[in-house]
Amino acid sequence: MTNPLLAPRTAPFDLPDFAAIADDHFEPAFDTALACTRAEIDAIATNPEPPDFANTIEALERSGQALNDVLSVFYLVAAVDSTSRREALQRAFSPKLAEFSTDVTLNAALFTRIETVWQGRAALDLTPEQARLLEVKRRDFVRAGAALADEGRARLRAINTRLAELGTAFGQNLLADERDWTMPLAQADLDGLPGFVAEAARAAGAERGAGGPVVTLSRSLIVPFLQFSPRRDLRERAYRAWTARGARGGTTDNRAIVTETLALRAERAALLGHDSFAASKLETEMAKTPAAVRDLLMAVWHPAKARAEADAAVLEAMLAADGHPGPLEPWDWHYYADKRRKAEHDLDEAALKPFLQLDRMIEAAFDCANRLFGLEFTPLDIALHHPDARAWEVTRDGRHMAVFIGDYFARSGKRSGAWCSALRAQQRLAGEIRPHVINVCNFAKPAEGRPALLSWDDARTLFHEFGHALHQMLSDVTYESLSGTSVPRDFVELPSQLYEHWLEVPQVLERFATHAETGEPMPADMRTRLLAAANFDMGFQTVEFIASALVDLDFHDGPPPADPMQRQAEVLEAIGMPRAIGMRHATPHFAHVFSGGYYASAYYSYMWSEVMDADAFAAFDEAGDPFDPVTARALEEHILSAGGTAEPEALYLAFRGRLPGVEALLKGRGLDSAA
Repeated sequence: MTNPLLAPRTAPFDLPDFAAIADDHFEPAFDTALACTRAEIDAIATNPEPPDFANTIEALERSGQALNDVLSVFYLVAAVDSTSRREALQRAFSPKLAEFSTDVTLNAALFTRIETVWQGRAALDLTPEQARLLEVKRRDFVRAGAALADEGRARLRAINTRLAELGTAFGQNLLADERDWTMPLAQADLDGLPGFVAEAARAAGAERGAGGPVVTLSRSLIVPFLQFSPRRDLRERAYRAWTARGARGGTTDNRAIVTETLALRAERAALLGHDSFAASKLETEMAKTPAAVRDLLMAVWHPAKARAEADAAVLEAMLAADGHPGPLEPWDWHYYADKRRKAEHDLDEAALKPFLQLDRMIEAAFDCANRLFGLEFTPLDIALHHPDARAWEVTRDGRHMAVFIGDYFARSGKRSGAWCSALRAQQRLAGEIRPHVINVCNFAKPAEGRPALLSWDDARTLFHEFGHALHQMLSDVTYESLSGTSVPRDFVELPSQLYEHWLEVPQVLERFATHAETGEPMPADMRTRLLAAANFDMGFQTVEFIASALVDLDFHDGPPPADPMQRQAEVLEAIGMPRAIGMRHATPHFAHVFSGGYYASAYYSYMWSEVMDADAFAAFDEAGDPFDPVTARALEEHILSAGGTAEPEALYLAFRGRLPGVEALLKGRGLDSAA
């Protein structure tokens, strides 16, 4: 029987045939595709013809398509609908992939061919994109150990394999902790909760067969519970469970994994000739050095901390007025901040949420993309990876641009957070290949027949991830390795964070923020108050982020800590972390850094990109129109369509004419006047 993961695709737009794919198909497809890719790499390395750009660099670009097709489907379903079978497959695939990747980069014959092409590049008459691809390929091989002496290669192989195993275990432990913990609620425990929170708790209980409402560790449920529950004892219990993920002891405890991971990363960096893992990682980022990252974070830390401490004094007074002597605790902050927001800005999230329907916010994101870039979105009736997912064809002037998939609702087997990925990336080397892009979120799923309602933060998340999707959908390059989001980490968040700004455009809210029951638009005074409160509680939000980023940087900038939890405590003490604010991601559940390591020593990237996104949106302000066509064309040409075809500084300079300073970020967060 033909394996649908390996057979030629016959589904619309060359999408995977999800309806035909079963878990039993993944392992044989993986083994076959991996063997095929190994053969392709061997053929390139042993090619008797003299190495040139086409038979070496472009040949590498063409290799591995079958493996990519299998893994893109597998890692999607494993992330959004995890099962014990899929977790076992992840554990089996991870070390094999690490071994294969190491085999490629340490293939001496292959690297000799790449180096020959590199040394002769001046005579090759390469296009700018070809020259960039050659530079990136060679750089990546060197950074992965291709130039290592023989004695270091065996150790590097072992380190890479073990790190892959640890990253997989970290993520699966975190998912298990999030999936398995619930806090049952009696009817009286629902008192004081808005209807949408009580409804979400009932739905979560029904999904888990709990026989009644429960609080889970899904962000879309636990954060509103902390925000609205008047029961301080329940808030404390929920908060402690939320922050204890990955640190509960037993088989899902991540602390030993963190210790070993940091030690292996440091050893790997030393093998490759770097002073630290952070120095190695940041070498190819915009920041370049750990010192530059620390300078940015501390420039924002001081005004953010001052604002947060002033806010904490106000909230502690509110706590005392409720009969609690204090001090203000982390499980109090969301509750009293929401009460303060309601008092100072007359904003009640229970009244606001009916105006932020998921479907209307999706329409808003699509409409902004249409007005800016001419994209049109047509719903598709096709089988996808889960019944909750939906898809659209994306076109421009009748030309097919992409397939966009949205998977928006939380479920027990779904990885927490929100992200954008591609089942297929844009490229032209193998023909005109347009991307299949997916946004994954974890919004609370409504009861049958009810509209899904978002918080303001949820709506911002939707726009954020759609900004990443636009980076993929508007990509217009020849080589997949340079397409879409294939850019440095501290540049990749620019399109996503920039797109959040359009949610705040008054005319967008006026049109799309309509009441779920009456259909009436959000009242003008509510809209004004909402936008006026955009920077409310920004001291808290900035402090919790920077604390995580500084701990991440400290872990990787220098010798690895023998006790990461002690080091975390020391870093927080050194910066004077306010006692009532926790890290956004404490070490045992810091998936950005330890579940695969994409953001290891680079969690700061969101803030580095924010320096640019505030300045980039100002270009539209200066043009006098948030949908100014000239500015939108420049944004697409120099950033969204360009992928990694040039250094990010050059791309931003081409768009804006200059690089911004931290002042734009402080102003955007309302911290420019903080003490």
